[in-house]
Amino acid sequence: MLTVFSQEAKAELMSLEVTDCVKCHMDAPATIASNGGMHKTAVTCLDCHQEHPPWGENVIPQCSMCHEGRSHFELENCLSCHSNPHEPLALNLADDIKEPCLTCHEGPGQDFANYESAHAEQSCTFCHAVHGQIPDCSMCHEPHAQGQMTSDCLGCHPAHHPLQINYAMTTPRAFCVPCHEEVGAQMEKTVTKHQTFTCAFCHRGQHPNVPQCQTCHGEPHSSVMHQKMPNCLDCHMDPHFLVK
Repeated sequence: MLTVFSQEAKAELMSLEVTDCVKCHMDAPATIASNGGMHKTAVTCLDCHQEHPPWGENVIPQCSMCHEGRSHFELENCLSCHSNPHEPLALNLADDIKEPCLTCHEGPGQDFANYESAHAEQSCTFCHAVHGQIPDCSMCHEPHAQGQMTSDCLGCHPAHHPLQINYAMTTPRAFCVPCHEEVGAQMEKTVTKHQTFTCAFCHRGQHPNVPQCQTCHGEPHSSVMHQKMPNCLDCHMDPHFLVK
């Protein structure tokens, strides 16, 4: 049976308000309200869905109608990750993807390009199976010290360029010794003030910084001796087990 609408009925149907949408579409507004992100705060239903049957068939908009100006927005098939546009940041990530991620997360991409490491060879989803999730380093790596947490790892090893090691002066010696066992053993045996220091107190900044003795000690001997023996370790042998 063919339904014929009066001009008044047509006008009423074509002048929908946002509050009308929920009368038929209950799930989508509820999803947007709970997890809509910018789709909740920046747009309304009618900003995206500008037509409605029977007065228009172009119901589902193109993402590019709003999203433009970045390389990420030039990717095809947005819904392969952003599977529900009503909760756009609840991503459904495919296995083994990298380049699409790096068009949005440019910083890690630059790190991978500038610093070689095993991490740079992995796909993003190898570690980040769920978008926004920070994985536990112990999923792949044995900790240096018992009780070490992911936050401790990241205090020295930036996740996307882990071999560019930086650390605070307060980093416990226990985090360093498992890789530098011989030095750790020497530090335990020495009876000098060096025994009380953390490794990072002397090796400040970026690993493997080797400090100059003069940074702390100046020139404690006579100028004649320093001219004759400019290398402190010619006499003191090993800074981790000083000979006096």
